[in-house]
Amino acid sequence: MTDNQATDARINPMRLGYNSRFKFKCHPGISCFTQCCRGINIILTPYDVIRLKKRLDLPSDQFLAIYTEPHLLEKTDLPMVTLKHLDDEQESCPFVREDGCIVYEDRPTACRYYPLGVASLQHKEGADDDGFFFFINEPHCKGFEEDCDWTVAEWRKDQAVDERDAVNAEWTDLVVRKRSFPPNIKLTEQAKQMFFMVSYNVDKFREFVFGSTFLKRMPVDPETEAQLKTDDVALFKFGVKWLKGLLFKDRDPHEQAAAQKE
Repeated sequence: MTDNQATDARINPMRLGYNSRFKFKCHPGISCFTQCCRGINIILTPYDVIRLKKRLDLPSDQFLAIYTEPHLLEKTDLPMVTLKHLDDEQESCPFVREDGCIVYEDRPTACRYYPLGVASLQHKEGADDDGFFFFINEPHCKGFEEDCDWTVAEWRKDQAVDERDAVNAEWTDLVVRKRSFPPNIKLTEQAKQMFFMVSYNVDKFREFVFGSTFLKRMPVDPETEAQLKTDDVALFKFGVKWLKGLLFKDRDPHEQAAAQKE
């Protein structure tokens, strides 16, 4: 969020689970329509990038250059991207117009969750059966005054975040795992570049897989190889499994810390 929103927005400290109920509806008829699309930093997940670059018919590197800004994710030292603002006074999302979002069907996960926030990044099945969500209460938002009742689970299904969380699940768990490492455990710049490529530049990763000796070192069956040539989601998931071995080598972070002291 911007500094102004960080000051004005209220985070409800109450923990919400999947069965928690709330009232909310956003539509063009309310006075605050599209205000939540301005002055906010939207973190993009890997699946967000895949959907948006396909929607815009752009290769990954062009989409990243035009529409995103790189950052390091807090407490992980891992690269991530946010949606680049328009150069206007309101720091608007590049896809928002007065009558709504022009990429609504492929809008980012963060937009779909709103007005909910996710307090836990871990999405493995059974990791947190009750979920951990909270409200982002912005004073300008009139959506809470609408008489439309939801449970958190119903909202997630309606907004199709279940599908997106499922695609990103192993990647999210990888990020959570890195966050648990001691601060002195740092990734090399090359490792960060590999993480960024697999996470966001799926077209470049495909070139890497098929234009090098990668598949000789990590052979796959012919059916999988054919799928990886055309299916961005399958390639991304394949890349995450490879990243886990590359970045962590299945070693406990405390064992790695001890090894560095030797």
